[in-house]
Amino acid sequence: MYITEYHADRDAGRSAAIRAVIFDFGGVIVRTEDQAGRLRAAARLGVSPQELYAAVFDSAVAAQATLGQASAGAVWDHVARTFGLDAAELARLQNDFWAGDRLDERLVAFIRSLRPALKTGILSNAWPDGRRIIAEKFGLAHVVDDIVISAEVGVAKPDARIFQLAAARLGVEPGQVIFVDDFSRNVEGARAAGMHAVHFKSTDQMIAEVRALIGG
Repeated sequence: MYITEYHADRDAGRSAAIRAVIFDFGGVIVRTEDQAGRLRAAARLGVSPQELYAAVFDSAVAAQATLGQASAGAVWDHVARTFGLDAAELARLQNDFWAGDRLDERLVAFIRSLRPALKTGILSNAWPDGRRIIAEKFGLAHVVDDIVISAEVGVAKPDARIFQLAAARLGVEPGQVIFVDDFSRNVEGARAAGMHAVHFKSTDQMIAEVRALIGG
């Protein structure tokens, strides 16, 4: 389903009791805790880690994939062309690039603990393979009530429409939602859409702030 238009009162329910908590995926639930693989790949290519990161995530085709207008494969094809890689070299780069990703099991346990008193969700700016990675690779399909993938709905954070859609799919108002993200622009986007929001910096900090907002 692609979003064409979605209207909501950004202040609706803001003072209402919290009924849902929605989490970003990459950078929150799963984080690149070990940079060795990316450093190794960048050194092999003769570029900085920042240049490698930009080639993967900041290209025009990556932006299109985030909106469902290009495949994940197209992104990696662009990376291969950028660095002149053959299929084997690209596969090695992909393995190194993702090797340091770790699932925060303590955070997953916290998310589980919120149910059934609260609805829970994942809201991710992700390419068309995002649901497979979140639901199958990391086994989160049954941890939350709903998963919203930007590539599937045709709009991405920090656009207010995707926050409003995520709330609507959980059957709550934006003001009844706490949203957690590691990017400040997405935190501000959630607040602009009427949600409460927590800027993720650490698991301890995030859990404390979420608990304070839900009243314990």
